[in-house]
Amino acid sequence: MTATHQGVPTTGAPFRAVRHLPLFLAGLAALALCVAASLALGARSVSPSTVADALFGDAHGRDALVVTGLRLPRTVIGLAVGAALGVAGAVAQAVTRNPLASPTTLGINAGAAFAVVVAIFALKLDSPAQYVWFACAGAAGAALLAQAMARRAGDIDPVRLALGGTVLQLVLLSWTSAVMLMDQRTLDDARFWLAGSVSGRSLDVLLPVLPALVLGLVIALALSPALNALALGDDTAQSLGVPVARIRLAGGVAVVLLAGAAVAVAGPVAFIGLAAPHLVRPLLGGDHRLLLPGCLIAGPLLLLAADVLGRLVIRPSELEVGIVTAFLGAPLLALLARKVTR
Repeated sequence: MTATHQGVPTTGAPFRAVRHLPLFLAGLAALALCVAASLALGARSVSPSTVADALFGDAHGRDALVVTGLRLPRTVIGLAVGAALGVAGAVAQAVTRNPLASPTTLGINAGAAFAVVVAIFALKLDSPAQYVWFACAGAAGAALLAQAMARRAGDIDPVRLALGGTVLQLVLLSWTSAVMLMDQRTLDDARFWLAGSVSGRSLDVLLPVLPALVLGLVIALALSPALNALALGDDTAQSLGVPVARIRLAGGVAVVLLAGAAVAVAGPVAFIGLAAPHLVRPLLGGDHRLLLPGCLIAGPLLLLAADVLGRLVIRPSELEVGIVTAFLGAPLLALLARKVTR
């Protein structure tokens, strides 16, 4: 007999997971190397033995302080933000059936950033604990507006959605700049954060957004069988007993929570959500029961790699990770847009 979950065939899923186990292990190994590089490399490089002593021994010198006080929080935050953006991108592509969808291309990151900057300006907020709900509200508003712009004859056109999201992103970013220029305090507080960065942040920044991030991940992973059905089309999914409207709503909530939490902590980091699913899908296939865990690894891997590259490319200065991902992601977006148009 063929087992089902919400009408979606599940036979063979454990076998496929076992078959792809070497790929997951390779991804985890690559992620571990990126974590090690993130702890060791920067304006001042630290040897692996010093990193190990700082983490597990009793080293208390300058290098140990750099590792534990600066790079360890930066790395942990990079892992959390990368995971959130990677999974959010995969879910966004599934619920919209659009390979160009991501928190960046749908304007969700820009909506979250605009809401946070307005809150900084109007309410004098100064911490992610206060940012997070404004970021989620801005992300939700941008997502709804992008979908409204993309509707044609009652359906959502994928190309219009990507173009509408990109236009919305540009408009919101210009509004964000205008608000910042109206007040010097807002400009000082927000300009570094808006570049998209995981540097200069303590773990205290991450703790307030963890509930939203964890809830978004739980919702996304729980939806993975139903997301497979959505890929077959709405009519087919409904015939399999999948409540399409509710799944899309729940998926949208997951994307908003994940993107809002990531933006509250690190600012609007671009293209991780777009690139991670496209990196994982050729390796693991389109089954979201494998794709989402894969993005849970690929997102942090891409973000930490970009962060380390930003530290090294103009050493002893550094580029913010949001600048690096935007520079590397723009060609990917152009390539995917051309493919989708064809």
